[in-house]
Formats: sequence, structure tokens, C-alpha cells
Amino acid sequence: MSKNVSTKVIVPCRFSYLHCWEPDSVNGGDPKYSVSAIVPKSDKKTIDAINAAIEQAKKDSVSKWGGKVPANLKLPLRDGDIDRPDDEAYKDAYFFNANSRQAPQVVDAHVQPILDQSEVYSGCYGKISVTFYGYNSNGNRGVAAGLGNIQKLKDGESLGGRTTAAEDFDTEDDDDFLS
Repeated sequence: MSKNVSTKVIVPCRFSYLHCWEPDSVNGGDPKYSVSAIVPKSDKKTIDAINAAIEQAKKDSVSKWGGKVPANLKLPLRDGDIDRPDDEAYKDAYFFNANSRQAPQVVDAHVQPILDQSEVYSGCYGKISVTFYGYNSNGNRGVAAGLGNIQKLKDGESLGGRTTAAEDFDTEDDDDFLS
């Protein structure tokens, strides 16, 4: 009797292309909440858990694909060194995109809701809950990652090119305008 592997994984990662406050439409599709989760290749435990969940999602989804796993199945986990060679944030890492129509809960390390939207951004680190599932849509068949919730654990260098007001401005006296 084999142990039933869950398709749900808690993934420690760096957040990129994060849309956790407002849903975003990609290529005119339905607006969704989403994140590109960057996982270091050195985190073998997490990569193994993701791969096991993907394999379980394949088994659970065979009926959607006419009784067998298609040869050209699209899989969510991608190699940053191959797919994003010019992006330093994806170096020595795997990544996948997770999304949801429902807004994720966004919490801090103490699982308290984060209300200040500027606290959570592309570039910071945390965990996401993800459920992998099979799909068969418009001739596309594969395994996708459904975004559950988001936990921010630490700050990181912003990946969106955003800066804080403190980074943009020196403290000034009002005498600039008193001439």
C-alpha cells in the first residue's frame, strides 16, 4: 500500500511578479492573483516535495486526459538558468507560477494579516501554499499550481524596480522654496 502523496505543498520561496492584492490579467485572460515562486536549486527537500505533488496530480488527473498521461504534458516547474538566463533573480533556481481567482490571505511570520500593501512585494521572501492539479483546456493539457495563501518572512531587494521614498529623497529643509 503506497502512501497517498498530497498535491498541496508549502513552498519557501522568493516572490516575483507578485499580484496578491489586486488580480492581474495576463494576455487578456481572466484577472487572477498570482506569484512566480523562485526556489533555490539547493533546496532539494522543497523541489522533491513539489515534484512528488506534480506526480500525484498527474495520477489524479488521468481521467481528464482520456485515461493516460499525455506525452506533451505541460509541467509547472521550470529551470531559471534555462528559461530566464538573463534574470539574476532566477539564477541557480527553479520557479513556477501559481495563481488563483480568490484573493490569498497574506500574513506575517506570526500568521497575522498584513494590511500594509507595501510590506509584501516582488523580491521579498516567504512561503506560499500551493495545490498542484491537472487541467485539460482548449487542447492544452498539463499540471498547474493553484495559489493558496502567502506568508511573508523577510524583506529582499525589490525585483520590480520600486524604490522607497526614503531611497528617492534626502531629508530637506523647506528653504529650497524660500528664495
